[in-house]
Amino acid sequence: MNKYLKADEWCIIEEGFDPKNHRSSESIFSLGNGRMGQRANFEEKYSGNTLQGTYIGGVYYTDKTRVGWWKNGYPEYFAKVLNAPYWNGIHVEINGEQLDLAKCKVKDFVRILNMKEGYLERSFVAVLPNGDEVKVNTRRFISMANKEIAAIRYAVTPLNFSGDIVFTSYIDGDIKNQDANYDEKFWDIIETDSQKGEAYLRSQTKKTNFQVGIGIKYAITVGGNDYETTDDDTIVDLKYVANKVSVFAEKGKQICFYKYAAVLSSMNHGVEDLLPNARILVNDACRKGFDTLLEEHRLVWKNIWEHSDIVIEGDVEAQQGIRFNIFQLKQTYTGDDARLNIGPKGFTGEKYGGSTYWDTEAYCVPFYLATADSEVTRNLLIYRYKQLDRAIENGEKLGFTDGAALYPMVTMNGEECHNEWEITFEEIHRNGAIAYAIYRYINYTGDDHYLEEYGLEVLTGIARFWAQRATFSGEKKKYVILGVTGPNEYENNINNNWYTNKIAVWCMKYVIECLEKVKGRNLARFKELIGKMKMDYQGETAKWKDMIENMHFPESKELGVFLQQDGYMDKEQILAADLDPAIRPLNQHWSWDRILRSCFIKQADVLQGIYFFENEFDMDCIKRNFEFYESRCVHESSLSPCVHSILAAKIGDMPKAYSLYLRTARLDLDDYNKEAHEGLHITSMAGTWMSIVEGFGGMRIQDGLLSFRPAIPESWKAFSFKVMHRGNILNVTVQHCRTIIFNEEGEDAEVLVDGKKYTIVKDSKLEI
Repeated sequence: MNKYLKADEWCIIEEGFDPKNHRSSESIFSLGNGRMGQRANFEEKYSGNTLQGTYIGGVYYTDKTRVGWWKNGYPEYFAKVLNAPYWNGIHVEINGEQLDLAKCKVKDFVRILNMKEGYLERSFVAVLPNGDEVKVNTRRFISMANKEIAAIRYAVTPLNFSGDIVFTSYIDGDIKNQDANYDEKFWDIIETDSQKGEAYLRSQTKKTNFQVGIGIKYAITVGGNDYETTDDDTIVDLKYVANKVSVFAEKGKQICFYKYAAVLSSMNHGVEDLLPNARILVNDACRKGFDTLLEEHRLVWKNIWEHSDIVIEGDVEAQQGIRFNIFQLKQTYTGDDARLNIGPKGFTGEKYGGSTYWDTEAYCVPFYLATADSEVTRNLLIYRYKQLDRAIENGEKLGFTDGAALYPMVTMNGEECHNEWEITFEEIHRNGAIAYAIYRYINYTGDDHYLEEYGLEVLTGIARFWAQRATFSGEKKKYVILGVTGPNEYENNINNNWYTNKIAVWCMKYVIECLEKVKGRNLARFKELIGKMKMDYQGETAKWKDMIENMHFPESKELGVFLQQDGYMDKEQILAADLDPAIRPLNQHWSWDRILRSCFIKQADVLQGIYFFENEFDMDCIKRNFEFYESRCVHESSLSPCVHSILAAKIGDMPKAYSLYLRTARLDLDDYNKEAHEGLHITSMAGTWMSIVEGFGGMRIQDGLLSFRPAIPESWKAFSFKVMHRGNILNVTVQHCRTIIFNEEGEDAEVLVDGKKYTIVKDSKLEI
């Protein structure tokens, strides 16, 4: 771990500048608004170790893979959300000396991410090599109210001199991705322009032909008064545009340089309209001014927190952790554009390409179901529906037929683009997560019509895949699924991963139920869908039923646990607690061969299935499997601690549940896995919310009703959360001796608490 951030309930605070932490801080202090985002790079020049990053949702490049692309069925490229033209730079020269924190003495440095209001600020005193000393205060935000606007206030106060300060506000189009496979640059510059006080740049991605138009404009105040510039140079190069202005600075008098940016893409504008519309937007932003724009932005965040906040009394680090996770989730995905999804790193770094993984369906869906309008989650599901044809194509590339759909492990447009064979070909359990998300959505919202509109086609394609992927073993007299990778990626090319077999059977069973439901409710639509899918209804479902009844599930009767895969007990059984801490994380110290031969588990695998299907197992079974597998789990996936925390709470092991909650909540803040510098773990952040609401709150859906079995960590005084459910907003507070549920909005609500049914009248509360 690397604990260098100050604990605070609403802010992330870094006191003192240590260049060794800078790249991690660039990730942790990132900003976004669902449409675009940016790492917390300094506005002024910084020649030290930095990962510059500006990202625009949905804009990607198909980077040709370095290995395997010549193999049949292997993806030809890895899709990447691109590091886009960089708009937030403001170079500052003081009496001819460049302000660069890597080359000057830095005092009183404080960096703050205000999560309540959604902005980033810094303050510091810099002593330049020439002896000039300045105080700098910055504040910036990416507007949640206007998704194409961002603003910066950069204030400089000379402390021991009077003299010239030159500000250069620029857009840099000469950008590259650090993870480019062939060290190429992905952008062509189409158009540049710079005029007095403003500048514009339009660029286009190679291959994919997305275009982005950016406009910037500045304003200056000196001592609180507007400053009219007379000395403004315009700079236009092939890939760079800028405005350069010199201001005479009096000792002790603050100069504020305001920079406004409009960032538009061809996903929402015609290419010829990009710069004209950017000009309109950036000028409107400048006329409104920084404070008005910030207030509009604050009001959006106020509404978000009103519905999404979790309050923890008595544990500041736990409180800070959950709010940080909610903040990052809400600024990564807002749900108002069904073309977008949630990348594992969001807008905070290049790793994983910013693409869509199964994480969305397995972890993010519960969070958005309970904290946003149901349309937000519906859009996540429709994203997959619109890519069904591509999922069928992905299956065809691997030899599957007749509408069998294999959804990609990694995608931007529905086509598989992951370039590791053990993931691309073998980690097929991802199909199950997509089906489970449909179940979860319908079970939570009651929106059965989604099945006949969209869901049934996706589910049928997935069931067809499982029916073809499994084979019958003459030796076992059972169906088997061979050559897979389960959620535990520290195993590859294994046979009969218990979780994969389990979710395959569940999928086929659920699809049969859904077909019957649609048939009974809307026969005409059922017949239409059967025709569209070219389905042999009786024949296909008969085969699925046979597989459901006769699937092989590995287990150890001696230990009373399900086995992760065939032969798991052949491995040397060592517990994670017996590992030397100096060799953790294993993936940064051991060879891949050694990891694969070990018994160690990267993340919940068998326990992922027990979490999904807990109603099928008694408490003793859950406890035996939890104790067996958690003791072998090294939690080196960000997705791991949350599932274990939820199950630990379920079996009553609250110390374990709490420690695993802290690990998931503060995974990036305390850098448990020593990789925060690469970007944050956005999708796993939803697991932090799950750990509290489903773990400590014990929230489930039972027969359409919200059900709670609350428990509270010993060190907490109380915790509370809100959930939106079928027209109601319920505020749940859990204390050591009582639970209070207030029906804030909607009609009378029926709930279950510890198995007993209660009715909570509108605008009233239940105390137990």
